Amino acid sequence: MYGTPETIRRILTGSGDTWAIVGLSSNERRAAHGVAAFLQRHGKRIIPVHPKAETVHGEQGYPSLDAIPFPVDVVDVFVNGEQAGKVADEAVAIGAKAVWFQLDVIDEAAYARTREAGLDMVMDRCPAIELPRLG
Repeated sequence: MYGTPETIRRILTGSGDTWAIVGLSSNERRAAHGVAAFLQRHGKRIIPVHPKAETVHGEQGYPSLDAIPFPVDVVDVFVNGEQAGKVADEAVAIGAKAVWFQLDVIDEAAYARTREAGLDMVMDRCPAIELPRLG
């Protein structure tokens, strides 16, 4: 398991409420769109991060993590595993508190680097599944 129950709880309830959603676009058929809406309904501020920098769910989008002009607490990653490690490294560089790799997004080396940098990290999980489990 990539992320203990304690880590999952800490990210979802205590790491902060600003979540950058990497891979979030206005495409309603993509999983990121629904998960972002779920997070908003649960009090999180979502920040779309996508090369198109679209506004999604009423929030201004940015083309990259380093373009966001304010602190980000959690970086939620919806890109494929080949790109995810770079995103995790960028999350460390911008001072995020945690990184969350969505279902089927797996990069064990990135997981190790991110944890070594002191960030909480969860991999191959979905916050829309995990948050209801917290009770």
